[in-house]
Amino acid sequence: MAKKIVKPFSIMGVAAPIALVAGLSLGAQALAGPGPEMEYEKNSPGEPWKTSYGECWKQQGTFNPMEECGDMMAEPVVEAEGPCADEDGDGVCDADDRCPGTPAGARVDAYGCEIIENLTINLDLDEFDFDRAILKPAMKDALDDVAQSVMDSQGDESLTLIGHTDSVGTEAYNMGLGQRRADAVMDYLGGKGISTSRMSATSMGETQPIATNKTSEGRAQNRRVEIRAE
Repeated sequence: MAKKIVKPFSIMGVAAPIALVAGLSLGAQALAGPGPEMEYEKNSPGEPWKTSYGECWKQQGTFNPMEECGDMMAEPVVEAEGPCADEDGDGVCDADDRCPGTPAGARVDAYGCEIIENLTINLDLDEFDFDRAILKPAMKDALDDVAQSVMDSQGDESLTLIGHTDSVGTEAYNMGLGQRRADAVMDYLGGKGISTSRMSATSMGETQPIATNKTSEGRAQNRRVEIRAE
């Protein structure tokens, strides 16, 4: 009986018809005119499928270049930085300036709005009685003016309230007394509509006198609260 001869399987024999079909397909597309651009075939992680020759497979669709497939990627456009327009010269760019036209040399906040200068309370009488943190009527009148100035200002000021004392008593006690005086001023201004989030109260005690502590008049001047606007 004659033996049946089985030819060995040839990869080249299979590859040739595939290449022929692919060539016919591409040829048909060329005859039909320009078609849609190609999209790379990707796996689930989004990486391009590649042939054994390292070439990326494509499918029909809009073409998105990929650096992994050897495409030239567009360089990112970096805008050149330069000075911004600042017509009123307050240091805030016109695009961010909520208060254009501020006077030259005016102190402004981050939005270009003028803020009030440090507030000084000038009283003929002393602000506080000895060893007290209670606001006197004249002190309240002065604080009313302060509150109105802050409310009328277009700026977003923050106020620092600093309590001071004379030198009578221990340094530790006077530090606490100065804090109570600053807190009293904060409470009063808060009652006039100024948000407590815009204020902070601290004490310098007896460490920063503005007059001599050797006379009653000098000690009366040292019992005070300073208000700084920033």
